[in-house]
Amino acid sequence: MSTAHDHQPATPGLTTIPFGPQHPVLPEPLHFDLTLEDEKVVDAVPQIGYIHRGLELLVEKRDFADYVHVAERVCGICSFMHGMGYSEAIESIMSVAVPDRARWLRTFWCELERSHSHLMWLGLAADAFGFENLFMATWRAREIILDVAEETAGGRVIYGSCIVGGVSTNPDDEALRRCAKELGKVRAEVGRLAEVFVGDPTVRSRLEGVGVLSRERAYALGAVGPMLRASGVEYDMRKKGYEAYPELDFSPMVETAGDSMARAKVRIREIAESLRLVAEISQRIPGGPVSVPVKGLPSGEAWIRIEQPRGEALYFVRANGKKNPERFRLRTPTFANVPAMVEAMKGEQLADVPTIVLTIDPCISCTER
Repeated sequence: MSTAHDHQPATPGLTTIPFGPQHPVLPEPLHFDLTLEDEKVVDAVPQIGYIHRGLELLVEKRDFADYVHVAERVCGICSFMHGMGYSEAIESIMSVAVPDRARWLRTFWCELERSHSHLMWLGLAADAFGFENLFMATWRAREIILDVAEETAGGRVIYGSCIVGGVSTNPDDEALRRCAKELGKVRAEVGRLAEVFVGDPTVRSRLEGVGVLSRERAYALGAVGPMLRASGVEYDMRKKGYEAYPELDFSPMVETAGDSMARAKVRIREIAESLRLVAEISQRIPGGPVSVPVKGLPSGEAWIRIEQPRGEALYFVRANGKKNPERFRLRTPTFANVPAMVEAMKGEQLADVPTIVLTIDPCISCTER
């Protein structure tokens, strides 16, 4: 196994040190080899594959309908969206028209996931700065969202409600409206917590002007999600139109500073917007069935793009008329954001690297699927 000493650069005055995969601030095992000039980061080389699990290969050994449950387990934070992205690909190949109510329920659960994912990030960021009370208050609010997911979908982490052809769970309209009313209290609480976080002098000193990524570089490096929108690029796959999003009125959250604080503000604003969308869906959701029979076996290939909490995810499925698809490939938003993250680190102090990493909200279990 190679060590940091094996990679010592020949240039005098430069030092290479390992960062991760275990680090007190990192929520997941991310690993970099950092090249430093004194305390300044000159370069960062990501090391991918520490927890690779081979989930994509399992598609060759699972029935196309059953693989939805494997896709959900790519990540526990955006599990429903992974299952939905795979299901949309199979539905595209088989020309399956999902019922309207199922489309709206899928959107309902997507926005629940977006809000609790961002709340989890906010809590971890608060913990990284030593704000234990803020960390616990943020996760207490998140627990209410998870309770709503459990009541409406049946699960708190892995929902298990998405199937090829629709959804398997059909909460009644009254339950949806009751849950949305409860989430209204969460939205107000999150607003108060966000003011504490964004307005704190310590947080501002560690985030403002740190890890700046210009609009041009963010676009050129293929950044996605809050990482891209914080640099002033209004790009959100939900506006491209899938599930019930074409029928909902919302705008992507955009900041222009491109620094770590801007990325934090985008996520905080998206929490409130997602909870607002959940409330709107609960009032407007149509009636009818939530699934359709899926007959035959898939044959063909499809690309699907959706907006996960961390950004755009791409799903590719190829099937050959058998019960087990031939290929499944997933490009996650964290994978897409790694080049932009490396760019944001360059020229910054070593002490700022953990907070820069946190502001892309890395999900390594998604990346090393």
